[in-house]
Amino acid sequence: MAAGLVVTAAAVLAAGPRETDQARGHPVADPVRERRAVQLVTAPVRIADGATVRLLRPGDRVDVIAAEQTATGGDARVVARGARVTKLPEALDTPEDAAGAGALVMLSVPRATAARLAGASTTARLAVTLC
Repeated sequence: MAAGLVVTAAAVLAAGPRETDQARGHPVADPVRERRAVQLVTAPVRIADGATVRLLRPGDRVDVIAAEQTATGGDARVVARGARVTKLPEALDTPEDAAGAGALVMLSVPRATAARLAGASTTARLAVTLC
């Protein structure tokens, strides 16, 4: 019996692995597609209610809502979801701040979302909700 094992082992070693042989067991998986990293930018956003901004802290997550006034009433839509608050700049006590122009908040968002925020701020009042 020992002689049979020696002969079998020698035959396996002589044959050796071939490059055309695939590993046994699990089949070879398709390569994983690389995901493109989302590039985040810091977007300054003026929120209509300055008192709401004073409730925020860096690191908070917020949704930004654009409320537009129309002839038939108001229309609101979410323009940014889960944006991270990065900074809350100090108010400068300028006449426009005193006039109720809201408060500035710096948000970390994908580049496309920053563009939507900039566009929405020109035609609507922006508000935030904590996530």
